[in-house]
Amino acid sequence: MHPHFLIFGAGILAGAMNALAGGGSFVSLPALIAAGVPPVQANASSTVALFPGGVASAWAYRDGIGPVGSVTMRALLIATLCGGFLGGILLLWTSSAAFSFALPWLLLFASVALAFGRRLGEALRSRRHLPGSAVLAIQFALGLYGGYFGGAVGIMMIAMWGLIDGRDLKRLNAPRTLLVSVANASAVLTFIVARAVHWPETLVMLIAAIIGGYGGAQIGRRAPPQMIRAGTLTLTFCVTLVFFARTYAPAILHR
Repeated sequence: MHPHFLIFGAGILAGAMNALAGGGSFVSLPALIAAGVPPVQANASSTVALFPGGVASAWAYRDGIGPVGSVTMRALLIATLCGGFLGGILLLWTSSAAFSFALPWLLLFASVALAFGRRLGEALRSRRHLPGSAVLAIQFALGLYGGYFGGAVGIMMIAMWGLIDGRDLKRLNAPRTLLVSVANASAVLTFIVARAVHWPETLVMLIAAIIGGYGGAQIGRRAPPQMIRAGTLTLTFCVTLVFFARTYAPAILHR
């Protein structure tokens, strides 16, 4: 199979996943690595390819954007933008060998966040309340994570915001979508300026992700949420296991 067919198919699936439940990078990043893009550049290219779909979602949610608890959207935007920029810089400073070693653990962390993040936020909300300064510090850290890797960062944001905002979690989707896009925007600009993007593969995936995002939104209106969530979690944990085996099995077998 030609690598561009693999990338196009992965882009459609990643775009659909992001529209349905998140976790699109679990598909886009491995596909780019399989196509021969080095791991760090693959992560940068994946972020760029999935960025337009995130912006389109943020625009669709624009009417629901507002402060989170007592923290203004402007403060959250600044913290996220700065964190995303630093995360992008840190990724570019990371060697491919170090990123390959860390990638299975990043995927595992993101998989657990996808599986349990919202429930954790709901459980903690009744026991803890964060001051605004702590929220901004955590938001900066989430922006940094979003710029560096970003898997399930939107779920993490909602889990954290649940400690300061009593609104229904669905109503937090608008600020979540915007701030995930902001974290990615600063990282995207960093990757482009640093020439870390493999453009032929990225453009193919970008177009496919837009198509997949539209199709995913249509499926999301009809498919049962439990089925979507189960399929997403199954795929993310399978990808995580594959990367653990790929990274650590050779070392174990050669002992």
